[in-house]
Amino acid sequence: MTEDGDSRPVIDRGHYDVLGVGLGPFNLGLAALLDGADPELDLDAVFLEQDREFAWHEGMLIEGVTLEVPFLADLVTMADPTNPYSFLNYVREYDRIYEFYFYETFQIPRREYDEYLRWVAEGVPTTRFGREVTRVEYEAADSSPNGSRTETTETSPSDEGTFVVEAVDPDTGRRYCYRAADLVVGVGSRPALPEFARPYAHADGSLFHTADFLERRDDVLATDAITVVGSGQSAAEVVLDLLERQSAHQYRLDWLTRSDGFFPMEYSKLGLQHFTPEYTRYFYDLPQSRKDDLLAEQDLLYKGIDPETSDRIYDTLYERSIGDREPDFGMLATTAVVDVERVDGSYWLECEQRQQEREFALETDAVILGTGYHRPMPAFLEPIADRLAFDDRERLRVDEAYRLDGALGNAGGSGGRVFVQNAGIHTHGVGTPDLGLGCYRNAVIIDQLAGREVYPVDRETVFQDFDVDAFANHAPARTDAVRSLSIETK
Repeated sequence: MTEDGDSRPVIDRGHYDVLGVGLGPFNLGLAALLDGADPELDLDAVFLEQDREFAWHEGMLIEGVTLEVPFLADLVTMADPTNPYSFLNYVREYDRIYEFYFYETFQIPRREYDEYLRWVAEGVPTTRFGREVTRVEYEAADSSPNGSRTETTETSPSDEGTFVVEAVDPDTGRRYCYRAADLVVGVGSRPALPEFARPYAHADGSLFHTADFLERRDDVLATDAITVVGSGQSAAEVVLDLLERQSAHQYRLDWLTRSDGFFPMEYSKLGLQHFTPEYTRYFYDLPQSRKDDLLAEQDLLYKGIDPETSDRIYDTLYERSIGDREPDFGMLATTAVVDVERVDGSYWLECEQRQQEREFALETDAVILGTGYHRPMPAFLEPIADRLAFDDRERLRVDEAYRLDGALGNAGGSGGRVFVQNAGIHTHGVGTPDLGLGCYRNAVIIDQLAGREVYPVDRETVFQDFDVDAFANHAPARTDAVRSLSIETK
């Protein structure tokens, strides 16, 4: 019988060199790169996902919406252009190569990116769906396994210390046990709702996060007034979609944000150099206090609105205003929604315009919150939390190679390591969630797993220097022209 009293047998799935928890784009890319690597790599891997089938931001696969990065930022190309799981091979397999050729744009439809990810998930042999990881423990080499196991193992056991990973099939309740030398955690982020909104979030479907937009859209289209909160890309895409449907449904549409404006995301070629391996390494080496200050200033590098989306919203409003008409649309910045109350079927939003220091209440029938995402430490890591290191703000400490700091296993060598995907924005900077850097991070992780270079770790990829030494040494003619000066701080 297990600790929670469940007497059902635990199915032993054997020992692996690496086990991935979660199958978003980053861990799926890791699985694809491992499967397409040199056969001499010889790493046994398995990737567990709690959902029954692959799903990626289903609630935001709005018609006409594209990725914000070029198609080259697929799961494998930036590390290995010859990998069979590339996007170009996907369109070739579906006999769409000429259609894509004449499409003549780098930003592909988000719905097609989702289809591409599903194609990879079905093709990579190391993915396992319907496996919700519930507990991870670390078993030292001299310990004996906890409890009896059934069934034949898939691979031969290791003599080193190992992670013991428990999982359950959410539908059938069948329980599984996996053992692995190393873990890669890529469970993704969770929609963040303000505390005051949570009691209403699942009441009747008319107050929800943008992550659930497509599932709830038909419900809000039938209301008389809709309010969207937030000024990031997701909120803007929801506003555009509702604007384009407004004439047919005749609702009032309002858009509020606590930010100082509805600003565009940085998308210039020079600005995008912050989403590179060079900037990631530069940012990592800064003191943590300086990193935190920088992140607070860099929102528009990754949290603003795509310029094309912004243009389409403006153009729609302009066309609606022809003939001295006034669109039934309102937008107000520097305004925080601080509370909500449900009265007679409507929501009353308590708002504060911060610059004018004025308070007001807004009545609406539906509230769509583009309030971002958060990343709590996964509950399944709690059993090994005492072996992990945290900073003074209770954030996990992540080393330069994307490994959690702490006292797990052989920290200086192979085995006993926990790597993380998209969980180190406080340590590695704004490029952490960017799809274009997924291959770089996976190349670093794979080289660590293998103990040698399997995929090249890119350097010297941009024209800009971030570090003074790099600037000084970039060209021979500059080497003698730069000298260090000591700076006195008062």
